[in-house]
Amino acid sequence: MGFRMRSITQSFYEASCSILFLSLLSCTCFTSTEAYDALDPNGNITIKWDIMSWTPDGYVAVVTINNFQQYRHIEAPGWSLGWTWAKKEVIWSMIGGQTTEQGDCSKFKGNIPHCCKKDPTVVDLLPGTPYNQQIANCCKGGVLSSFVQDPVNSVAAFQVSVGRAGTTNKTVKLPKNFTLKAPGPGYTCGPAKIVRPSLFTQPDKRRTTQALMTWNVTCTYSQFLAQKTPTCCVSLSSFYNDTIVPCPTCSCGCQTNSSGSCVEGDSPHIQSVVPSSRSNYAPLVQCTSHMCPIRIHWHVKLNYKEYWRVKVTITNFNYRMNYSQWNLVVQHPNFDNLTQLFSFNYKSLTPYGDINDTAMLWGLKFYNDLLMQAGPAGNVQSELLFRKDASTFTFDKGWAFPRRIYFNGDNCVMPPPDAYPWLPNAGSRQEVPLLALVMASLLALVFYGYP
Repeated sequence: MGFRMRSITQSFYEASCSILFLSLLSCTCFTSTEAYDALDPNGNITIKWDIMSWTPDGYVAVVTINNFQQYRHIEAPGWSLGWTWAKKEVIWSMIGGQTTEQGDCSKFKGNIPHCCKKDPTVVDLLPGTPYNQQIANCCKGGVLSSFVQDPVNSVAAFQVSVGRAGTTNKTVKLPKNFTLKAPGPGYTCGPAKIVRPSLFTQPDKRRTTQALMTWNVTCTYSQFLAQKTPTCCVSLSSFYNDTIVPCPTCSCGCQTNSSGSCVEGDSPHIQSVVPSSRSNYAPLVQCTSHMCPIRIHWHVKLNYKEYWRVKVTITNFNYRMNYSQWNLVVQHPNFDNLTQLFSFNYKSLTPYGDINDTAMLWGLKFYNDLLMQAGPAGNVQSELLFRKDASTFTFDKGWAFPRRIYFNGDNCVMPPPDAYPWLPNAGSRQEVPLLALVMASLLALVFYGYP
């Protein structure tokens, strides 16, 4: 009997450990493969090469970068595009962009190429570049807006004259190993693929021309590759409960592991660091329990007979960053009944066909589209008015709180569902986390389950 009890106990212990291990493993695997964005399944950045003319030893091409992501944009210091030449190509000249390094051009006499590197890296030119060095859609400092927020400024372009390359469609070799940094890692680019030549309509709209040859490169984003730690978190509160649910502790890091990368809000150290850090984009955040540069607070404010009201506040805890053209993506089942929005722009996103449960919010131009760095002015806020749908509306079981929130395209850390503010008549909630109970059971089995 004792042997049987030991076998049952040991089996239960091993099964519990296996389940716990597999659960942790599955979570890890899901996080590491988060390249697919469920709220923007077709979002990508497409790089298009159009050969416009042939030269004695190569071609002249216009390279266009299109940001087809609905809400993810590229902030300063901007994008950088790299590739590896298939043969021994060189770049004779560029307009609208430049390579970061010239490379070894000592073999050339007289006319020196712009770049002789096997793997060049191209960056955008800055605003204010002389007109004779510009082409259309260039010279924005590498900043690209999201497609929904500002489609006109979601495109970048530069012109490149390539030498020592093929001079026909059959002899040109496509570049390889494309990389896109924005400005850090995060994007994975596929191989170049030849597509139907691009068409161009003349200004008088009476004539259409086409590129001599066109190929596309598609790049997709992964938050895990961009930064292994989150960049934002969510806190919650409501009028029917005095509990304010904070961001989970250590959402984006812990103070004990910050290595001096956080400062107290009233520290004199701030004044000595911020002015000299305009070119340093490493976060310098205010010391908090969550250590996130951005916090989004969702407050269920008022309850009317036919409507209910929510206040959303975005707070910047980063002393080194002004977030220009910020945006927020919120998933909530009541967005199909959104009646009015104050001081924010709004666009409905429908990643699941006809289901309208996802909204994109961003600031009004010249009013609150710039989220200032940490400090008294480091926050923006708005209120949302929803109409009640009698068939679905409820305050019970956390329904009034969002399912998911993105800030500038990055998924924010949400509080655990069992921590949400409960209705007063919802009864006492379980205060002991499930994981603690499981671990306690396993420890009890370890110490008392064996003779």
